[in-house]
Amino acid sequence: MNSIIRRPPFGQKYAFVVVAIAFLALLAGAGQRSAPGVLIVPLEKAFGWNRDITSLSAAIGIFLYGLVGPFAAALMQSFGVRRTLLCALALMAAATGASAWMTQPWQLIASWGVLSGIGTGCVAIVFGATVVNRWFVKHRGLMMGLLTASTATGTLIFLPGLAALAESGGWRPVVLTISAVCLCLLPLAWLILPERPSDIGMVPYGADADYQAPAPVHANPLKAAFSVLGRAARTRNFWFLFATFFVCGFTTNGLIGTHFIALCNDEGIAEVRAAGLLAVMGLFDLVGTTASGWLTDRYDPRKLLFVYYGLRGLSLMFLPFSDFSIYSLGIFAVFYGLDWIATVPPTLRLTVESFGERDAPIVFGWIVAGHQLGAASAAFMAGVVRAAQGSYLNAFLISGATGVVAAVIALQVRNAKAARTAPQASA
Repeated sequence: MNSIIRRPPFGQKYAFVVVAIAFLALLAGAGQRSAPGVLIVPLEKAFGWNRDITSLSAAIGIFLYGLVGPFAAALMQSFGVRRTLLCALALMAAATGASAWMTQPWQLIASWGVLSGIGTGCVAIVFGATVVNRWFVKHRGLMMGLLTASTATGTLIFLPGLAALAESGGWRPVVLTISAVCLCLLPLAWLILPERPSDIGMVPYGADADYQAPAPVHANPLKAAFSVLGRAARTRNFWFLFATFFVCGFTTNGLIGTHFIALCNDEGIAEVRAAGLLAVMGLFDLVGTTASGWLTDRYDPRKLLFVYYGLRGLSLMFLPFSDFSIYSLGIFAVFYGLDWIATVPPTLRLTVESFGERDAPIVFGWIVAGHQLGAASAAFMAGVVRAAQGSYLNAFLISGATGVVAAVIALQVRNAKAARTAPQASA
């Protein structure tokens, strides 16, 4: 299964074309993962499903999104990045399209929880990390920041439009729109995404002409994923990074991404306006995460993580006590947007430094699994708290406190270059 590209039209800069394709795929995945936040209220009105049911579906999807990551990274090494992406896009389109005919809660869980979680898990941060490590030597932090920001751009592009669709036509137009977007990306990825720079006579961007890429891995993906985990789990840095990324997911996708619209609805704010505030977060995260990539190329990533997590935690504890005016929510949206997933570039840099270029994508996949485990926990926890107490107050206070804890943990990560204890890749 070869792409139609034989000779790169832009020379070594064709790497940026590859990044553009990856950006679009990640954008579509982000749109699909953010859609449950729009669907909570319409599904409640259409079927009478309580928020704990829709939150459970979202939590399963988020959890699988992360759990699939390390296996997807291993699959990309053995089966191919391009083939993995094509299969994932097809699964995402089929799962969301089929959900247009659901009538029972188990069908919501199967489509938007299980199948969507598996599909989007292959088109996630580990996909971006694999593309960046394979196609770039120079500006890796900046490129990873840009690809990470695509999740924010997905929110920016999709949420206001999806919320408007839900408000005017109910939930079905939302799921059909997401399915159509995934289908449109399939021919684009098929035609112009090469597997490796060497397939089109290139070396990675910024590499010397005599650059030797790591030898391809042909091991069983399951065995490779677990063997790398076994070696990484023997190091302190892995668990520190896993813990901080757990909190990253707990405080972003799980809480804000899933429940922010519902929280605003409780305060009398229309769904479209609340989605617009999430879009503002997406816009500023595009700036913040790209800037974080630039900073990661220049400064100590541990100190950057300390600042990011600390400020995030304090802002979450502030939100429930605000007056929920457009002014205060606007300030929160801008501030939180700048910090949303700015944690990814410094976390990836610490992973590469600690575990080596070849193992880093799989190790990072396991760390991202921690991110999504945290997100799933928050998505479910906040739904249960809201159903039991009629308020999101305690959910936000708990999440804010975890942010402060993560800031302290980030400083405990050892200097990876000076104290590398990570394993070498297996054959």
